[in-house]
Parts: sequence; C-alpha cells; structure tokens
Amino acid sequence: MSFVKVKGTYDVLPNESKRWQALEKFVRDLFNTFKYEEIRTPMMEYSNVFHRENEQSDMVTKETYNFKDKGDRDLTLRPEGTAGVIRSYVENKLYANNRLTKLYYIGPNFRYERPQKGRYRQFMQFGVEAVGSSDPFVDAEVIFLAYETIRRLGLKGVKVKLNSIGDDLSKSNYKKVLVDYLTPFKDQLSADSIERLNKNPLRILDSKAPEDKEIVENAPLPINYLSDAAKEHFNKVKEALDALNVPYIIDGKIVRGLDYYSHTVFEIEAAIPGFGAQNTLGGGGRYESLVEELGGPRLGAIGFAFGMERLLYALEMENIQLVNEERLDAYFIYFDEPSKSMSFKLLNELRQDDFKVDMSYLPKSFKSQLKEALDLKAKYLVIIGENELKDQMVQLKNTDTQIQELIPMNQLKEKLGVL
Repeated sequence: MSFVKVKGTYDVLPNESKRWQALEKFVRDLFNTFKYEEIRTPMMEYSNVFHRENEQSDMVTKETYNFKDKGDRDLTLRPEGTAGVIRSYVENKLYANNRLTKLYYIGPNFRYERPQKGRYRQFMQFGVEAVGSSDPFVDAEVIFLAYETIRRLGLKGVKVKLNSIGDDLSKSNYKKVLVDYLTPFKDQLSADSIERLNKNPLRILDSKAPEDKEIVENAPLPINYLSDAAKEHFNKVKEALDALNVPYIIDGKIVRGLDYYSHTVFEIEAAIPGFGAQNTLGGGGRYESLVEELGGPRLGAIGFAFGMERLLYALEMENIQLVNEERLDAYFIYFDEPSKSMSFKLLNELRQDDFKVDMSYLPKSFKSQLKEALDLKAKYLVIIGENELKDQMVQLKNTDTQIQELIPMNQLKEKLGVL
C-alpha cells in the first residue's frame, strides 16, 4: 500500500521552505511599515460565516469543504480570509475603539477546484483588511500597499486594474440594465448563469463558461451606471492614486469573485513572460455591508489578498531570489568515538553563542564528512583527530582560502568570532 498526498495539496520540502519564510518575512516587514497588525483566525468556521444568504459566488456555493463535527454542527474550512477576519473583528468588538482597524493575515485556505500550476485545493494567502472607514483615501492606501508589495519584490510591469461597481443604488440600477441585456440570451447561457439571472446577475460577468464569456463580451458595464455618490468616491480614489504615481488602468469588467464587494475593486498584475495569459497575482476591493451581515455595526472596509504559491511561481519565473545563500560557520570532522564526543561538546557550546555549526551523526569516512561539509557550504572545517584530542587542539581550515592552522580548543569560539 502506498501513501501519497491528497490531490490538490503539496509538500514544502526543506530546500523550498526558506523561500516561503523569506516571503513571509518580507510581507510582515512591509505591512508593519504601513501599521497593519497581524490577526490569526481559525482555519474552520461555522458554515454560516461563509454561507450567508446574500453570498452566491462559486467559491462559496460550489468550492467549499463542508462537514459536520461530532456535535452535529455545520463547519466549513475557510475558502478565503476576509469573512473569518470580520467575524473575529465583530465577535471581539474591535470596533469599540472607534478607529480604523488595520489587520493582516497569512495562512492556508481550502477550495475544491481543479488543481493547476500555482493553484491548489489547499493554498496559502496573505492579505490585509482595513476596517471601520469608507474614506476613499483608505482605498488608495490599500491599493498602494498591494502595488508596493509586488513592486518591491522586483517584478516588472506591475500595474493596477481598477474598477468601481458602485454603491447599493448603483448596483440596483445596473442590475436592471444587465438583466434586460441578458434576457434575450437566456437560452444560450450556461445552466449556472440561467439560475443566476434572477438571483444575482452580476455573477454572470465573472462566469468562466465559454458560452457566457461570449455573451457578456458586449454587456453594459457597472462603471457606466454609478450613482453621483459612487462617482465622487471613485474619482477621489483615482486622484489619490495619481498623487502616489501608482500606474492603473480602468477595466470595467472587473467585478471580483465575491458578492460582498461594492465601490472600488481592483487587481494587481505583472508582466511575466511565459507565465500564461492570466498575469493577475492578487486583488481585492471595498465592502460596506459585510461587518453588518456578521453581526456588527454598519462599517465600511477594504482589503486584498495574494496567493503565495502563484507569487512564488512568478518570482521563480523572473529568477528573483528572496533567499540569500546561507552558509554554516563551521563543520566538525572527527575520526573516532572520543573525537566525536569532543566535537559534539564543542559544537553545542558554539551553538549557545548562536554560531551555525553542524557535524555528521552517521558512520562516515573523513572523505564523506568533508563532502557533506562542502555541500553545506561551511566556511570553516574544525578537524579533531587523536593527536588534536590528546593536545586539546583543533585543526581550523578556511574552505575559501584553504589556509589551515592548529589552535587550542579553548580559543575556537574567539577565533570563529573574529573570522
């Protein structure tokens, strides 16, 4: 019987984990600069956090992992980060300080969709949520942070695709126009879109079905049916982005994949040759009703998320290295049990002072130990044989210069500290 990983999942092996750690550190450092604080929420929530009456996106209706626990409670593995963050924001009354609450998260999500390169059923996301304000300058700050995330990583051709789907009045007006446009094509739409036509026609704009894509190609766009208030909000967002020199293009077809969005929506993409037709790395938007839907006051918020697998793949395609070469300070080579015992004692004394040192615990020859030391890019070799042990000395060899010297054991720490 063979044991393999679950379809749509992956293992991060030690040679890859350093890239993940480097990206996570980069994200934390950057988000802290913008005064966003980390929040960690459970990977599972009660199902009603995601399966809300007004949420009809494919992600929620078709792709969630749902199950009952032993207490017969309905639970869902989180398919995205925002709803859980807002649940926590409301439950812990973070709105009580009457301030803009700026949060970021890093963690796994789960969606039952077709696995492909850079997209998995268990996947990692990082993102931010700025909760408690409807100020368009907050939109601009969040978009700027998303843009800076990609730009500072070194990806080229970074740009923002921007749109507004407006406020409740705008969406109500647009919904009527869209239904009028789509109704004559009803028999040509996919089965899912026929069902959405009366329930939530905006979802049809986001359909992946080929027959739907062809029909919506000439559909009216939300941005052309904005209320005066929504136009004013969007204009202020654009003015603020202009002041920050953020390159953006207006793309009237962006609606994002979740129903709670309103006003500003955006995606971030980069020019990556060979990355495929879809260069979008992340995106997000404003939501005005989600806090209220989850039991809190009516407060505006905006956020974004990036898929870490896809982002790491993009960095790999562009040959951008996040990890500096790590080298051992020293590697101990021994010849017998007594010299092995002394090597073990000395290297752990060095570790107490934060030296990066190692040795082999397998029965290896001098040649095999030397090969392992060079594979690990050790800066120095510490060689202990019978004579060195008897005289309380070690051979210290610089692997770059090949200079070797005999030094007292009690000077090893000092010598390595200077070198």
